Amino acid sequence: MERFDSLIYFGNPITEWLIALAYIIGSVVVARLVYRLFSKVLKKFTASTDSKLDDIIVDSIEEPIALGFVLLGFYLGYSHLQFEGSGDIVDSIFQVVVLLDFTWLAARLLDAVLANVILSVGAASKDSMINQIGPILRKTLRSGVWILGVITAMNNVGFDVGAMLAGVGIGGLALAMAAKDYVANIFGGITVFVDKPFKVGDRIIVNGIDGTVKEIGIRSSRIITLQGRMVTIPNNSFTSSPVENITAEPSRKVSIALGLTYDTSPERIQEAIELLNKIISDRTDTEDEFTVWFHSFGDFSLNVNCTYYINKSGHWANTQGGVNMEILKKFNEAKLDFAFPTQTIVTETP
Repeated sequence: MERFDSLIYFGNPITEWLIALAYIIGSVVVARLVYRLFSKVLKKFTASTDSKLDDIIVDSIEEPIALGFVLLGFYLGYSHLQFEGSGDIVDSIFQVVVLLDFTWLAARLLDAVLANVILSVGAASKDSMINQIGPILRKTLRSGVWILGVITAMNNVGFDVGAMLAGVGIGGLALAMAAKDYVANIFGGITVFVDKPFKVGDRIIVNGIDGTVKEIGIRSSRIITLQGRMVTIPNNSFTSSPVENITAEPSRKVSIALGLTYDTSPERIQEAIELLNKIISDRTDTEDEFTVWFHSFGDFSLNVNCTYYINKSGHWANTQGGVNMEILKKFNEAKLDFAFPTQTIVTETP
């Protein structure tokens, strides 16, 4: 042993080199055993449980933990060696590497858990917005974890992080000003997802555009107008302008004004009111609440008005058309004459 101690390489006896090598090899062996423990034993155990969260956690942490054992072995091996002037540098390098490994572990774990939550919510919801926001949210949080880890590592080794952040902040401010519309549209999409003022398939009116929602994106949404044209609307419009959701209305109000001729008797006016009451009450696509009344004496007609409501089972056009057709048929059968604009001119001769 004394003969080995007399052999000096790079300022350290060969025995210290052998001990350092043993630490390194041992850490690699332990890391492989830990990795095998995770992949062969723990994964089988978590696969037998009903929850998927434990599978995700085990799959996310196995590699960073195995790397941590390797780093520990390298550090213990290095601690048995002495190098002039390199202690602080190597210690700083180890601090950075360990912090980055911990950051890797946190980023993988957060990303995996978030992916599982997004997948579960997306499967339970018919809205496709979560599937579009999910990847962006995952990348944002993952990037945030890495940025925080890198800043912490740089701060620990003596970098002036404050000055760097100040420079980045100025550049970020300029970038934010240039991309403010894009960011506003993204936040508009998130607002639509959270508040749910409408969903795919709803008919809405926004900024004078009337149509059916076909797609809700993270930056913009697509609407097919009543004319059959596809219109792409920035999501910022939904937060800065009123949105009228026609599909969400509980019922649609319809008003009818019928003008009967002035030679119609009061009994016939009452008959017209009763006919209207029966036409509306016999339909299943209208609400039970409706009103029919003798409204006014017009310029050339006696006006009978009716207000009724189309329920969810009815169609905004077909129901109204069916009611109008039934009115025309029943009034013709009863010989109730509709008035048309007339004018009587009286002339006097001297």
